[in-house]
Amino acid sequence: MLLKIKNKETLIIDDFKFRCSVGKKGIKNNRIEGDKTTPKGLFTLGKLYYRADRVKKPQTNLKVNKIKKTMGWCNDSKSKYYNSEVKISKKIGYEKLYRKDYKYNYILVINYNSKKIPYKGSAIFLHLTKNYKPTLGCIALKEKDFLIMLKLINKKTKIKIY
Repeated sequence: MLLKIKNKETLIIDDFKFRCSVGKKGIKNNRIEGDKTTPKGLFTLGKLYYRADRVKKPQTNLKVNKIKKTMGWCNDSKSKYYNSEVKISKKIGYEKLYRKDYKYNYILVINYNSKKIPYKGSAIFLHLTKNYKPTLGCIALKEKDFLIMLKLINKKTKIKIY
C-alpha cells in the first residue's frame, strides 16, 4: 500500500483523498534542519504514538506507543541521538512529544533521514491539524481523516511525497 502526497494539499490512499498540509516552504529534495520544507521521496513509516490521556488507542495494524511526559524527539544535529526518540534531557536539543496543544495527540513517524545524517532534518511526522496551516516540515491531517488512514495502512505501507 502506498500513501501519496500530491500537490502539497492532498494525501491519497487507494480511493480516499484527504486534504492535508505540508511544510511552509513546500516540498524539497535536499532538506536541511529547520528549513520548513517537507522532504521529497519514498519513505517507510515508523512508530505510531498517541496521547492516552486525551484520545483513545486507535484502530490500526501498526505498533502503537503511548506518549509519556518525558518523551522527546532529538533535533540536535551534534547528538548521537539525532532524529530519534529520546528521554527529555537538558544535555541535548529536542522537540517535546507531550505537547500542550492537540497536534501530537496522534503522530506517525515518517522514516526520513533514518541514517541520522547531521543537519539533514529530523522529526518528520504525520500529525494533526484543525486549520491546515503550513507545518515546519511534517504532514498534517484532520483527526477524523488521520483515524481513517490508520485503519487502511499497515507496517508495509510507504509514503511517496512529490
